Amino acid sequence: MLTTALRNVLAHKARLLMTVLAVCLGVAFVSGTLVFADSTAAAYRASASRDFADVAVTVTAAKDPEVLTDVLAHRLAELPGVAAVRPSVDGSAVLDAADGTPLRVRQGTNLAAGYDPGRYPVAEGRAPAAEGEVAVDRGTAAAGRFHLGDTVTLATDGPALTARLVGIVTTRDTRVTAGGTLTLLDRATAQKLFATTGHYTGIDVSAKAGTSEYELARRIEGMLPADRAEVATGQAQAAQQAMYVGTLTRGYQKMPMVFAGVALFIGSFLVVNTFTMLVARRSREIALLRAVGATRRQVVRSLLAEAVLVGLVASVAGLVLGLGIASVLPDLLSGDGDRLPRGPLVIGARPVAAALFVGVGVTVTAAWLPSRRAARIAPVEALRSAAQPAGRSRPRAVAGTFLLVLGVGLLVSLAGSAKDASEGNLRTAMLGCGVLVVALILLAPALAVPVIRLTARLTRRFGITGRLARRNALRDPRRTAATAATLLISTALVSGLATVGTSTGQALDRQAADGLVADYVISTGSTMTGIDPAAVQRVAGAPGVRTASAVADSTAVIGGRVREVSGVDPASVDRVMKLDLVSGSLKDLGPGRIAVSRSVAQETGVGAGGQVNVRMGRGEGLGRYTVVGVYRDNPTARDVLGAREEVQRNGYKPGSVQRILVRGDGASENALRTAVGDNPLLEVRDRAELVREAAGTMADLLTLMYGLLAIGVVISALGIVNTLAMSVTERTREIGALRALGMERAAVRRMIRLEAVTVAGFGTLLGLAGGLFGAWAVGALAGGAMEQYTLVLPWGTLALVCLASLAIGAVAAAVPARRAAALSPLEAVAEA
Repeated sequence: MLTTALRNVLAHKARLLMTVLAVCLGVAFVSGTLVFADSTAAAYRASASRDFADVAVTVTAAKDPEVLTDVLAHRLAELPGVAAVRPSVDGSAVLDAADGTPLRVRQGTNLAAGYDPGRYPVAEGRAPAAEGEVAVDRGTAAAGRFHLGDTVTLATDGPALTARLVGIVTTRDTRVTAGGTLTLLDRATAQKLFATTGHYTGIDVSAKAGTSEYELARRIEGMLPADRAEVATGQAQAAQQAMYVGTLTRGYQKMPMVFAGVALFIGSFLVVNTFTMLVARRSREIALLRAVGATRRQVVRSLLAEAVLVGLVASVAGLVLGLGIASVLPDLLSGDGDRLPRGPLVIGARPVAAALFVGVGVTVTAAWLPSRRAARIAPVEALRSAAQPAGRSRPRAVAGTFLLVLGVGLLVSLAGSAKDASEGNLRTAMLGCGVLVVALILLAPALAVPVIRLTARLTRRFGITGRLARRNALRDPRRTAATAATLLISTALVSGLATVGTSTGQALDRQAADGLVADYVISTGSTMTGIDPAAVQRVAGAPGVRTASAVADSTAVIGGRVREVSGVDPASVDRVMKLDLVSGSLKDLGPGRIAVSRSVAQETGVGAGGQVNVRMGRGEGLGRYTVVGVYRDNPTARDVLGAREEVQRNGYKPGSVQRILVRGDGASENALRTAVGDNPLLEVRDRAELVREAAGTMADLLTLMYGLLAIGVVISALGIVNTLAMSVTERTREIGALRALGMERAAVRRMIRLEAVTVAGFGTLLGLAGGLFGAWAVGALAGGAMEQYTLVLPWGTLALVCLASLAIGAVAAAVPARRAAALSPLEAVAEA
């Protein structure tokens, strides 16, 4: 039977090619993502290891920032086994690019440090030697369009500074190579900014040959004051730095894995359809095997062996294609300014095993049902002249109806509930959407006849070819349903995501605009840095400014979750924020009294007048706070409102503010930037920019949506080509008879294309129905989290989906249609 399986694969290799390609696509995303992850991690580890190659031990300050001094450095140099001691001082600094735009990074760090010739070799110019001079690395120079001799603006944690660029260096520091920036200062200036004169933020110690870094670390720990400094080996520092950067870039792996899952899920239907059609075409052959003594188990094993062979080929091809994906991902993902390290591809056991497991596993699992169906073929079938189309399956219809009622019931009950957008309800909604799609797939054969008959008016316009195309699509409803399933799934995913994404994006736009009365927002973007108090006064006195209200941002733990806290002035908050109070009043804000958003109130079960335990900011203990008001969710106010003085007292940077909300008559962005000293740490944004930023949060969802559409279209095209090719082979005599009766080649091609478009339209209609219904239910939950949420149908996207689906049906039919039209009438009629 194994020999039979191998011969069958070779005999039907052209028909199995589409199946191999579909599974190959999913395997490629899986293996490529894993190879990319391993290669990126290895590159980071190698970079970190090179950076700490000559560092045996690193000493950093723990609780006492003044413990690292020149005296300590000299004492460390005198320890046995110490080869060299290299004190360092570093912090963070944001640079303004040549066009005045702050060089902020999503990954990595805005690193600033005192110049160290051993760690930062000079490539051009010279090292900074005095105050007012800086050097940057090559990547930062390219990102900021800097040239030697330029005057650059930078800020650490206070007023902006200006300096002359005197050098460009190279670095292997992973905090920079991961997409960060590097600013180098002379040591005295760095100490003044990030420590104090004569003090350091770290001391690197090199060991003599033959001295263990662990032994050296124990010696250093023995001479340091207890709990005042921390000691770590160079290897530990390299591993920690590589882990830190790897965590930053881990999100790059998520989207390719989503594509892989969707590709494999949709591709599995193509596998089922292909093997089902092969079983139907080979029913006489299988019956003959049964007649000569083959058992049902042997038939099942034979078909599963074919699936294993197909899966192995798809796995190998997918692994090779995955290596190509892994090689281009760093370039694709570095396009937004975050530089990923380049290095050799690391092909370990994990991606190889995953490719084999996924490729073979998906193929064999999908082929199991057709193999069971083949085992039920009776020996008497060998006497039939042709395979008969499968009839309707009553158990399938019953199961589909049950799941349809279950899925619709889940979604309707959630939509009609209290609109609680809790994590549990969202999971239930996702489950309901999945059940609904599965139900539509099971019911597709029963729905094929009534739905396709609705297209009679459209196909009737093409005369006899249109009627034949419609009847061919209805000849085997199971096959039509299986072919349309791939488009059904991809259309449901895309239409649902597009509807939810568009509705959410517009809701965020309205929320950002409705919650803010201020004309401008000046912010630091971090709770760890603050705005110079003098800058607040200068902004208040800027031309055209009527109100400038400072806001202190921090965090608080309420109900076991970390919340964002805004510290405001109760007297002026209503002039810069538009707060829609559900209950209570903000005038009572003060020490021990807070207001919370409606979402926080619902999650914690507390309302106006109630009390709740809060750990504010960097405070260590819980405090009992009274809730004086509940307001509708507002992105400007965030989760919790408190009195500014109390939030500042418990903040991560005590006494500072992180935002200034500005309202005025004719105030300009340039005037406000001048008022804050053109500080690169600060962002000045108007209301329109804030609205655009809120809309930008849907960019990842849109990328995912179009990626899923592309994958669904490609696999659907493979399925349609496969189905029509087999259908043409089965209908050779029929097509020959039509040609003998006078049907022209163009009419034959038109008939096949119309059949493909009919099947594609059927899958698209079911997918749109399921996707839009699921989007309505999920949107009802989203309305509980956002008052501004309303269901908005993205007509343009939906039209694009429909046109793409119909077009792919027509394009996929090109080869089968040409093959059918090329059949000779005499040879076709004579074929047995």
